[in-house]
Amino acid sequence: MFRTKSVEQSIQDTEEPEHALKKSLSAWDLTVFGVGVIIGTGIFVLTGKVAKENAGPATALAFVAAGIVCALAALCYAEFASTVPVAGSAYTFAYASLGELPAWIIGWDLVLEFALGTAVVAVGWSGYVRSLMDNVDWHLPAWLQGPDAVGGTFDLLAFVLVLVLTAVLVVGMKLSARITAIVVAIKVTVVMIVIIAGLFFVVGDNYSPFIPEAVTPETQSGWDASLVQTVFGYEPTNFGVMGIFTAASVVFFAFIGFDVVATAAEETKVPQRDMPRGILGSLLICTVLYVAVSLVVTGMQHYSDLSVSAPLADAFKSVGRPFFAGVISFGASVGLTTVCLILLLGQTRVFFAMSRDGLLPRFFSVTHPRFRTPYRPTILLGVVIAFVAGFTSIDELATLVNIGTLFAFVVVAIGVIILRRTRPDLPRAFRTPWVPAVPILSVAASVWLMLNLPNETWFRFAVWMAIGIVVYFLYGRSRSRLGRRGQPAGTKAS
Repeated sequence: MFRTKSVEQSIQDTEEPEHALKKSLSAWDLTVFGVGVIIGTGIFVLTGKVAKENAGPATALAFVAAGIVCALAALCYAEFASTVPVAGSAYTFAYASLGELPAWIIGWDLVLEFALGTAVVAVGWSGYVRSLMDNVDWHLPAWLQGPDAVGGTFDLLAFVLVLVLTAVLVVGMKLSARITAIVVAIKVTVVMIVIIAGLFFVVGDNYSPFIPEAVTPETQSGWDASLVQTVFGYEPTNFGVMGIFTAASVVFFAFIGFDVVATAAEETKVPQRDMPRGILGSLLICTVLYVAVSLVVTGMQHYSDLSVSAPLADAFKSVGRPFFAGVISFGASVGLTTVCLILLLGQTRVFFAMSRDGLLPRFFSVTHPRFRTPYRPTILLGVVIAFVAGFTSIDELATLVNIGTLFAFVVVAIGVIILRRTRPDLPRAFRTPWVPAVPILSVAASVWLMLNLPNETWFRFAVWMAIGIVVYFLYGRSRSRLGRRGQPAGTKAS
């Protein structure tokens, strides 16, 4: 169960012609992918929510705190992605350091994380597009507006979006990168409009007080309470200094995505050089933009008056500039397409890597003879997610994306420490600084944010993990290629 797959074997498996992916991505492509998936619902929605309910104008500091947590994890991801440039991200890293069962668990976790993330964002995109259609008096029939709408049954727009993006991924990564670059350019332009135009409407009095006085919220109980509340009796604080950290656990969702960049390591021309640049570069760019936007928005409108559903657009409406509000809504709807595209990309690459190792049916690890993409898992997962997005109201499942990502952060950080000890001879183009201090801090910060998630999220996560363990013992363990070829030198048996 804890047999490890050597880095050399992982790289060797990528050279099998029938199971090889085409290398076409540069550092610029990776940075664009990262920015494309990170800037999404977080910056367009969460800014207003946390400012109004948790941190006030100090929301900018909450983004900084969440960015630091992600930066600690990003340093660990950068080392692994440059050392083990193989599809699968945290799954592949865990296989090389912790062993087969931990790798399976993290791979199973990532499949859920990326699937739910894609579906959640597709539904959000559908809502923005329907809103724009309403502005020009175009309306879909009520039953095609999704389960969240009155009288709705099937979300046609979300369903179609996922299928179209699935087709784009099948055709090839370079096409995906070009489309992403265009859409990201539009999205970043909209964000810059918010920052530059909004500066002219900033009122200094709106920043007072910058850190509002602390308020203890009504105590939650049962499934609504967080795990840390239930176990340790900790009561979260709205506003005040501690409110900033409460807000950070919420806005963390806005940073999810830079880890997806690591799933494309095998399709990168020079992964040893370009993976660290793509991961760290996209995270830095997005953190700066998040801080700037939060400062501008809370300066334009007092935090207590901010909209929770559309804070950026409504802030411009409040100062009599509805044109900018329309531009922001358009940018949000266009920008969310890249989030769906890259989350779907990440999931298919993890699924592909697990299949190539025999832990899932090898049928799914065959690449397209022309496009050199993993078309079989892409089509399968794309169709499944399209139906999930079309028929399911999944707002309550969105927090599973957070816990899945944080769990992956913990595994990768621990893996860096272990691989440094077991394989100090490996050439590392990028080295995480101050090991083991940085990985340990990454684990501690990620676990703290996980503990602040609701109990029901932990329960659903545990159920999914239990199902995964059953699947591993019934199928994956006996069909593992590593197990069938015996214990290669340098690995450890269970």
